[in-house]
Amino acid sequence: MDWPAKRMATQDGKSFGMYETASALAAEGADIIRLEVGRPVMDTPPHIKAAAKQALDDGIVHYGDLQGSRDLREALSEKLARYNHVEFSPDEILITNGLTQASFATFMAGLNEGDEVIVFEPYYPQHNPKIALIGGKVVTVPLDKSANFHLDIAATTAAVTDRTKMIVLINPANPVGTVFTRAELRQLAAIAIENDLLVVTDEVYDFIVYDDAEHVSVASLPGMRERTITLGAFTKAYAMDGWRIGYAAAAPKFIQEIMRVTLNETTHPCVFAQEGAREAAAGPQDCVRDMLAEDQRRRDLVVARLNEMPGIHCHVPEGSMYAFPDFSAYSTDSEEFALTILRDAHVAMEAGAFYGPAGEGHLRICFGAASYARLDEAMDRVQAFLEKRGTG
Repeated sequence: MDWPAKRMATQDGKSFGMYETASALAAEGADIIRLEVGRPVMDTPPHIKAAAKQALDDGIVHYGDLQGSRDLREALSEKLARYNHVEFSPDEILITNGLTQASFATFMAGLNEGDEVIVFEPYYPQHNPKIALIGGKVVTVPLDKSANFHLDIAATTAAVTDRTKMIVLINPANPVGTVFTRAELRQLAAIAIENDLLVVTDEVYDFIVYDDAEHVSVASLPGMRERTITLGAFTKAYAMDGWRIGYAAAAPKFIQEIMRVTLNETTHPCVFAQEGAREAAAGPQDCVRDMLAEDQRRRDLVVARLNEMPGIHCHVPEGSMYAFPDFSAYSTDSEEFALTILRDAHVAMEAGAFYGPAGEGHLRICFGAASYARLDEAMDRVQAFLEKRGTG
């Protein structure tokens, strides 16, 4: 019996080729500086690991609450009120196996075949194929490059049709590092309210904002709580990417429908990992402040070094762990260019085109993925590579 043809669950049917190529070179003994994957280089803080270890010792190893641990949901309810300025009761929060499951279950529950979903480009390449897999249609709206990749409200308004069901937002944004302002989010909210649209907001980087930037949760704006599904995770701020604990927060009618999907996928997340996540949400937050300070130090290094290189322009990211420099003076094929840098300079960075056509001419650099010293070395290698290659 043949399997039915299905679209791959990665952007445009592609796998994460840069990661695979860098891993293969590293396995052969090459000294690769890995800046292509969006993961923190730091270890999970000790008090979080201790809570998970204690849970194992206490026998928290059996089936748990289908909606996720009540204690964890209470801790997240308090966090969302304190930091995101939006009130969600524990019953309005669903714990998931990472934000990836939360987004897939949300799209599965909220979309029908043919529904249109507005996605801002350059985009995070894991949301789009989920929408396509379900039968939805992704409608991309380019961010305003001239304004350091903030929203183009006129283009967003023009993209709405009678088939539009949902807007997907990542704030702070991956890969461009934008933190959307309260004013522009109010304009986006007005579009959603006027056209009766859902907003799915991926806020996995909500703690990772720099300088005077303010993270604003869309659900906190007037008229938006009842039409917004807020997605989050412990991946970035607490260096818990391998723990696979995320969540969705929304009105009960949405949580119930999303749970219909998760119950048939994995029943519930790992119970002892949730104990570590509860400690992350409710415990001391010094670790977050320390990681943020180090991320800002590394951001400043990478941006300054890049902007010293002839022909390179890199805007200053307001949040996230990514720089998105423009290398178009050297190549108009970012995938070929990234692979050449990887093979010749042994620095792994992701091609801008991986994030859609609006990303072409750029490379994404995860400055959170390596130590300060290794980042400095990576910039030395890239600079030497560019001096040898010359502009296009």
